Amino acid sequence: MKIGFVVNDIATEEAGYTTTRLATTALKRGHEAWVMGAGDFAYDPDNRMRARARMAPAKAYKDTETYLRDLQGDKARVERITADDLDVLMLRNDPAADKEQPWAQSAGLIFGELAMAHGVIVLNHPPALSTATNKMYFQHFPEAVRPRTLITRDAEEIRGFVHDQGAKVVLKPLQGSGGDSVFLVRPDDVANLNQMVEAVLRDGYVIAQEYLPAAAEGDIRLFMMNGKPLEVDGKYAAFRRISARGDVRSNLHAGGKLAKAEITDEVLRLAEIVRPKLVQDGMFLVGLDIVGDKLMEINVFSPGGLGSAQRFAVDRDFTVTVIEAIERKVSYKNDYDGKLENLTLATL
Repeated sequence: MKIGFVVNDIATEEAGYTTTRLATTALKRGHEAWVMGAGDFAYDPDNRMRARARMAPAKAYKDTETYLRDLQGDKARVERITADDLDVLMLRNDPAADKEQPWAQSAGLIFGELAMAHGVIVLNHPPALSTATNKMYFQHFPEAVRPRTLITRDAEEIRGFVHDQGAKVVLKPLQGSGGDSVFLVRPDDVANLNQMVEAVLRDGYVIAQEYLPAAAEGDIRLFMMNGKPLEVDGKYAAFRRISARGDVRSNLHAGGKLAKAEITDEVLRLAEIVRPKLVQDGMFLVGLDIVGDKLMEINVFSPGGLGSAQRFAVDRDFTVTVIEAIERKVSYKNDYDGKLENLTLATL
């Protein structure tokens, strides 16, 4: 199997990233794992989509550090590959991380759709991903799993929402990731509310969301694959992120800490509620961020943390399960002579 991984920029990839782990596992299982950045694509005069891609030279690596060093170094195979030659293309670039390069935000989607038109299995399903380039996608899920939310650029409406809540409110940008420009407004912060609103407005639309008291205990990142919780031998691909003291953000690079996640019936019920929409949209691998009995965010572009989940699942390798699932999709496609659509294959 030839599998391509699209990232923001190969030079900025890290050994602990989920994409790096998946590519290392793909190689170990005997596949070709090509990696390309959002700026490495081309559509040639012969109507073929190509990309300048890199592949680490060895057939297997003992760890992701060695793999990534070879991938980013002079030893890597660098070729201008044709998309048609790939069996699978995984879109793992995060549009929100390309604020300085607006052209790169949609590159993976555009070329992903071209690859799909040429018979390549593209994950997650590009047309659905294009509707999820900001947190508005989250609003398409049942109200029962979402906190009370207002999305607007009207500062007066935001102040009214904060007043009506009568308690803590979270402000964050509609577009963005990693906990940037996220504020927790407490009842005694009203005097500073205008400054907080102005800071978030600089990034576009503002999400004002009710604060869930359970957030003080952090949130749970639960991976979903093919519309179901990713599980290996009774262990779920999940972990808890606990916010740093006084910080509403639980993102690890924002100071959050890791802990074991308890996957309760309540969490599994929430996962079951969102499952039909994920399947309908062809979302193969996603990350749910859960607080209490509510869904805070759905990460569909480059959900990270499989390595973190593995810390709490001894002797399990979730990346193997993911690559095995991709292998089955290629087998299904071949069995049906390419007649199964990408949307169907994505969550089979």
